[in-house]
Amino acid sequence: MEYRRLGRSGLRVSVLTMGTMTFGGKDKFGLLGDTDVAGARRQIDQCLDAGVNLIDTANMYSAGKSEEIVGEAVSGRRDQVLISTKVRFAMGKGPNDDGLSRHHIVAQAEASLRRLGTDHIDLYHVHEWDGQTPLEETLEALDTLVRSGKVRYLGVSNYSGWQLMKALATADAHGYQRFVSNQIYYSLESRDAEFELVPASLDQGLGVLVWSPLAGGLLSGKYRRGQQAADGRHLTEWSEPPVRDEEKLYDTIETVVDIASGHGVSPAQVSLAYLLAKPGVTSLVIGARRDEQLADNLGAADVHLTQDEVDRLDRVSAPVLAYPYWHQAAGTSARFSDADRAWFGPAR
Repeated sequence: MEYRRLGRSGLRVSVLTMGTMTFGGKDKFGLLGDTDVAGARRQIDQCLDAGVNLIDTANMYSAGKSEEIVGEAVSGRRDQVLISTKVRFAMGKGPNDDGLSRHHIVAQAEASLRRLGTDHIDLYHVHEWDGQTPLEETLEALDTLVRSGKVRYLGVSNYSGWQLMKALATADAHGYQRFVSNQIYYSLESRDAEFELVPASLDQGLGVLVWSPLAGGLLSGKYRRGQQAADGRHLTEWSEPPVRDEEKLYDTIETVVDIASGHGVSPAQVSLAYLLAKPGVTSLVIGARRDEQLADNLGAADVHLTQDEVDRLDRVSAPVLAYPYWHQAAGTSARFSDADRAWFGPAR
């Protein structure tokens, strides 16, 4: 297992992170899985044996049940893992039960600590933007949690580029703790993150953690043009991520399958290995309903694509350049930085 530095922090994390959205199976999350404590212990064993050192969860996964299961499953070996959890979404029906107010952040941090059965959270992500709470209030509350020892590092997830930069500028202006990680959706199905979020993360020194790197299983090889998949969450009411160009997706899958055949590995492993070869990517959050799926995903850490193979995948999955990127590409590429090249690679 390879370990990469998380942004500008001194923390090193495995290139694969264990995701736990399948833990608990409560409410809508039952569409994804219903792993119980015994199953969680078994899957955590698999991950630890493979060298994974980061487990990712969130307070809202199965209304806290995922955190509870993680806490029970790591009991007695808490010092062997780093735990990431999140705050933002509703955890009740009251007017202050969601958002990024000081009230909600502090209350939910305490609740997460209780559910996880630990005295600290290693990496605490704000899960989504809150446009009605002043950033100073949000960031001061997070800073206080770090200084109190209850949280060790801060991360952000699902912000736009301008929101991320505004938050970082606010933190810098007030001397608050900065985000060290940016957890984003990024896959061969959708490379939108390359326009703003990956370059901003590279420029500002944030490690990129990728959620749903297989696009909810779309890139696992089970979905093929003209064939009916036997199972998978896209056959349920779960619609995330949305597919905007089905033909392009199938072209990408066929390329993935072809490359996988040449390596003698699964399509899922190629899809994951591709992201690990991209600029700025620190770790991929992988989760699975079944132990065999998890084992297959863990094998991606040993798959290394050639530059030609990465270029093939770049070309087949390339998004259309939006403005101002097509304009910059036409006239200013000679003076691009490494951050600029995250969205304008040689394969374009």
